[in-house]
Formats: sequence, C-alpha cells, structure tokens
Amino acid sequence: MHLPPIKRVLLKLSGEVLMGGQQFGIDPAFVAELAKEVKAAKDTGLEICLVIGGGNIFRGMAGAAQGMDRAQADYMGMLATVMNALAMQNALEQLGVDTRVQSAIQMDQVCEPVIRRRAERHLEKGRVVIFAAGVGSPYFTTDSGAALRAAEMKCDALLKGTSVDGVYDSDPKRNPDAKRFDTVTYDKVLADNLRVMDASAVALCRDNQIPILVFSIREKGNLARVLAGKGVQTIVQDN
Repeated sequence: MHLPPIKRVLLKLSGEVLMGGQQFGIDPAFVAELAKEVKAAKDTGLEICLVIGGGNIFRGMAGAAQGMDRAQADYMGMLATVMNALAMQNALEQLGVDTRVQSAIQMDQVCEPVIRRRAERHLEKGRVVIFAAGVGSPYFTTDSGAALRAAEMKCDALLKGTSVDGVYDSDPKRNPDAKRFDTVTYDKVLADNLRVMDASAVALCRDNQIPILVFSIREKGNLARVLAGKGVQTIVQDN
C-alpha cells in the first residue's frame, strides 16, 4: 500500500512523550527536541497541524476510575492539553517557527478559539497550528479530536507519534514475540481491537479516507524519515 502525495498533515503526539525521561509533567529539553523534529518536517514544505494529549499531566479516564465525575475529569484533561500546546508553541517559536494555538474551550487570554477558516489561513501563511482541548466535550479522547481536526482541515495523513515503532498484533512491551504490521486496514484494526487509536477516531479516519501512520517519535529524525517514506512505521488505510 502506498500513500498519496502528502502536502498537509496532522501530527498527534501522546502527552506522555513530553515527559522525556521524567515520571510526570513537561521536560522542556525534550519538548525542544520534539520542536526541532516538527521544524525539520515543516522545512520540507509541509503544512503541519498538531494535537497533543494530556496524559503527562492529567488523564480524565484515570480520574474517573478513582471516583471523579467523568465529565469533570475529562474537562481537567482538556486543560492539560492546553498546557502542553502552549509548551510546544513556546518551543517552536524559539526556533523561529510561527505557531498558533486554537482551543476547543475558549480562553482568549492565552490562545485562539477553534475557527476552521482562520486555521486554514494560518497554514497558508506557513504557520504551525496546534489544536488543543480535544473536541471541547467530555467522553471524547484526544485521538478523536485529532481525527476530527484532520478531517476538518482536509489533511492528507494523520501521523501518530508514540513510544513504539508501529502497530503490533499484541502489546510489544509485554509480549516479546509480538508481530509488527507494515500495513494494516482500518477494519482489521477495529475488528481485532489493535488499539492504534480509539475506535471512533479510526472509524472517522476510515470514513474520510485519511491514512494513519504510526511511528516512534522518540527516535531522533524519525518524523522526517517517515514523511519521506522511510523509517519504521505502520500505515493504516484501506487496501
């Protein structure tokens, strides 16, 4: 399976990646390295949108599991994604990359509201757009937010940068014999519950024919390699 030409992408990063080697929070040095990866990709002429999870600060599902009201916990998680977005914006702008944060929860003092046409204009002007606060509603993950923004912005691909180098038939951290897929269909991901992203995100990408590229963001230079069709990755799309 080959990808069509890619001009605009949405990069989804898990919040845990921003921890670097820490157990919690944001590692500014590692965020700076991630920003260099994004800048290198942008310098190839790509238009880039970003969505960053909030699991390094607060995860709504975890709060709900400990007895918190699920909706309240999810709103707290959304605020964590705004903090991560602002950290990434700062790191990118220190490298000279113009960046705008758009939040699905309105907070005018720190960022813009999500306005699709304004985001389009930012991308046309060569700015990176970071979408924060998921879809702005509880019970939806940042994966769903990423798939929604990728569809809204008519992205050619959704790139999911994680701590593993692709999609496996079982958890590679627990099963040393887990098999990695080079390519896999949306339907197989859903049928076999392969946990690439949550089911609603995968279905949204399938319905809008947006390929999902899963790769390790922790390897230096890997984002640019994946975009060039090299590097280790798994492509999720129809046959």
